[in-house]
Amino acid sequence: METNNTEQKQSLKSYCEFVATGISELHRNYHDQQYGFPIEDDNELFGRLILEINQAGLSWTTILKKQESFRKAYADFDIETIAAFSQNDRERLMDDAGIIRNKLKINAAIENAKTILELRKEFGSFKAWIDHNHPKTKEEWVKIFKKTFKFTGGEIVNEFLMSTGYLPGSHIESCPVHAHILNSNPPFLRK
Repeated sequence: METNNTEQKQSLKSYCEFVATGISELHRNYHDQQYGFPIEDDNELFGRLILEINQAGLSWTTILKKQESFRKAYADFDIETIAAFSQNDRERLMDDAGIIRNKLKINAAIENAKTILELRKEFGSFKAWIDHNHPKTKEEWVKIFKKTFKFTGGEIVNEFLMSTGYLPGSHIESCPVHAHILNSNPPFLRK
C-alpha cells in the first residue's frame, strides 16, 4: 500500500504494520474492511480502479479522504453512466475540488469505462474479463492492463489486483484480517 511517506516506508514493511501504528481511523477502516477482499460488483471493481489510478503520485490518505467525493462525482462508479460522460461532465470534474482534478486521470476514467463496455460484449462483465485472464503474474497483468486500459502502470495494476484479491500480499500472515481474507476465498487462492 502506497503511503507516500518515505520515513514511514523505511521503518515499516507492510500496510498492516502501518495501520497498527494507529495512524488514522480512515486507514484502519479501509485495511480491515476493504483491502484485499474480493469485489463481485463491476461498478465497485471499476470504482477501485478509478481510485488506484487517481492515487498515482499522491498518498493513499488523500484518496481515502476523497473516496466519497469520487463516488459522488463519478455517478456512484456506474460504468455505463461514466462511459457516456460528455465534455460538460469532463469540465464539471475538472472543477470539482472534492476529487483529483487531473485531465489525464479524468480522461482515463471515462475511456476505461468505454473499454469495459466493450469487454462486457465478449465476457459479460468486467469481473468476468479479469477472471478469464486469471491467474497471471504481476508482470503479465501489467502488460494486459496497459494494453487494455489508459493510465495503468505497474504500481496501479499491482495495487488494484492486490486490493481486490487477485494477487496475494495485501495483508501479512500475522495480521488478524489475513484470516478473513482467506475465508472470503479470494481469487489468488483459485489458481
